Amino acid sequence: MADALRETPNREDLPRVGSAGVIENGRYMPPPADMDGKTWVRTTALVQASPLDCYELWRNYNAVPLWQEQIKEVRITGPKISHWVWDVDGKTTEWDEELMQDEPGKRIAWRTIQGDAYNAGEVIFDEAPGGRGTLITYLQEFGEGKAKTAIDTVRNRNPKQSVIENLRHFKAFMETGEIPRTQGQPHGPRGMSGNLKAELYGEHIKTPPGLKRAS
Repeated sequence: MADALRETPNREDLPRVGSAGVIENGRYMPPPADMDGKTWVRTTALVQASPLDCYELWRNYNAVPLWQEQIKEVRITGPKISHWVWDVDGKTTEWDEELMQDEPGKRIAWRTIQGDAYNAGEVIFDEAPGGRGTLITYLQEFGEGKAKTAIDTVRNRNPKQSVIENLRHFKAFMETGEIPRTQGQPHGPRGMSGNLKAELYGEHIKTPPGLKRAS
């Protein structure tokens, strides 16, 4: 009976090759450990859209401010170069990114080449088993150590949490054009613990606008 419960006759094999981190026995291993002044994060999401549609939205720089937090503007300045403006409470941070890999419907990779902040990343679009959408794997590296990350957590949002939130926003935007938000909704007293968690989780950060479709 126990063996019968463990049988998975319709299971499809997990991917055996990929580049958004190390894969062992068909499963993604944890991202590199944070060290040497670098912080890593990897997250995944199942999106109800084709890999090509997901790729095209992610690659559409004009749409990035609609789903990425605190991105004010992205300008294409060269065949593989784009200029990014990040706005936190009126204080802007700017950098240039170079597109390293661009495989339609499969993969995008980038890195900062100059500016006030450093990051590099990669996003993989895998067709989900059974044609149930796209499994997106998002890996990002930040050029800051634990001390800077702790400061960012207090002042704004932990960069790892920001990556997780951005992928969540992308999923909602891709599937519906809208991004759910709780800001502005009433709630009762949260107490000291609740207020502290709200600060640590960056609940004060404005949710990207999406397309603001009428209900």
